[in-house]
Amino acid sequence: MSGTFVGMPAFPEAARDAVHDQTLRGNLRHATHTIRAKRAQAVAELPDWAALREAGRRIKDHTLRHLDRYLVQLEGAVTAAGGTVHWAADAEEANRIVAGLVRQTGEREVVKVKSMATQEIGLNEALEAEGIRAYETDLAELIVQLGQDRPSHILVPAIHRNRGEIRDIFRSEMKRWGRPAPDGLTDTPAELAEAARLHLREKFLRARVGISGANFMVAETGTLVVVESEGNGRMCLTLPETLISVVGIEKIVPTWRDLEVFLQTLPRSSTAERMNPYTSMWTGTTAGDGPRTFHLVLLDNGRTDTLADEVGRQALRCIRCSACLNVCPVYERAGGHAYGSVYPGPIGAILSPQLRGTASEIDASLPYASSLCGACYEVCPVAIDIPEVLVHLRERVAEGGPVTRRGNKVVLRPARGHAAERAAMRAARWAFTHPRVLRTGQRLVSGTRRFHPRTLPGPGRAWSGTRDLPAVPAEPFRDWWQRTHGRTDGEGAAK
Repeated sequence: MSGTFVGMPAFPEAARDAVHDQTLRGNLRHATHTIRAKRAQAVAELPDWAALREAGRRIKDHTLRHLDRYLVQLEGAVTAAGGTVHWAADAEEANRIVAGLVRQTGEREVVKVKSMATQEIGLNEALEAEGIRAYETDLAELIVQLGQDRPSHILVPAIHRNRGEIRDIFRSEMKRWGRPAPDGLTDTPAELAEAARLHLREKFLRARVGISGANFMVAETGTLVVVESEGNGRMCLTLPETLISVVGIEKIVPTWRDLEVFLQTLPRSSTAERMNPYTSMWTGTTAGDGPRTFHLVLLDNGRTDTLADEVGRQALRCIRCSACLNVCPVYERAGGHAYGSVYPGPIGAILSPQLRGTASEIDASLPYASSLCGACYEVCPVAIDIPEVLVHLRERVAEGGPVTRRGNKVVLRPARGHAAERAAMRAARWAFTHPRVLRTGQRLVSGTRRFHPRTLPGPGRAWSGTRDLPAVPAEPFRDWWQRTHGRTDGEGAAK
């Protein structure tokens, strides 16, 4: 399946189906509340959490401002360490590069570390079209792959599945992909984990090509970093003869000292751990240790366009911790699939429309997939003001662009479905700049208040179907002020 899910219905329609799935809502409620509570406890252990959060924000902002310089520095360091750097402007180019590198090895299968960048570009599907099978080795990603499903969470892609569903998937699907599930497999966590371990072990030992992403890249040394909790990453990064890493260009940090900040904030914000069980770092190639060949594919795919937006660029600070998903009331009820992207939840609502544009129905609706409660901003370890970006993107959609790209050009399109909103805003602006007109309108509305409906008619019913219209006061404020404080002039100032 495509990692971008373009072609899905708009968020409101997709979410409407999701909220009626009682099993899905129960799975999400249990998982998000559990992770949320553990994260809060882990964060509270650090007296300098606010300072770490601010440091992370500043490091990311500094890096983004000087991204061109750090990318060149990274390329030089990786090359000097024996690696090869490739530049990919978009998903098509990245897939072509990776498929070509795998074909050069003569292999027809690869093992993968969980990588959102490769999901973003649909790499598995591109490799399959070339006759190359990619095996996911992260437990949650394995569940998604075996179930022919889509990820629904950044940290826990199979969060929408319960143990019974996972048992059934293992029993029916493992045999089609390799070693079958043990006879009599139950839904106990230990047995499920053991079944996955046995299934994956033969793939680790057989594979000659590994594909990874990276949580961070250190510009000064050319070092890549993957943090994970299961050990599958360590196997994929050390056993294959060839390692190919596909990484978004925003994942750079300038120095090792900068990396130290994120190795404190990421595990606490994601898995609620003081540190990750497995933190793997590699720099190029080393004779007799690890892969003999290393390729780094630096992926743009809309990131430089996002960088050009002074408000929206803060989305590129994201370290993929998923804390914003676990506190979001919208995500908890709608689930990740409704977002139509490998980046679900609040961060997906601001990242996907910038990386892909808002030409599709689903992308144009994502900035509205939020109550703007601000909980996501409060927990973000790099202080991304997601509500601010959501409002900014809503304005972009309402104004009609920029919405998509053709080559290196940004293409504008007239907004659809927002003509009435724009007309209302223009009328309000005119009324507010003509006090006498405004006062007459206020008196007219107050005088007819008994005839006002509680909900809007026609298209407005979608908004007021779940909320009453505000009650109109018996008299305008200006009239009340005049009656209680004396006369006012035409501009409303007391005399």
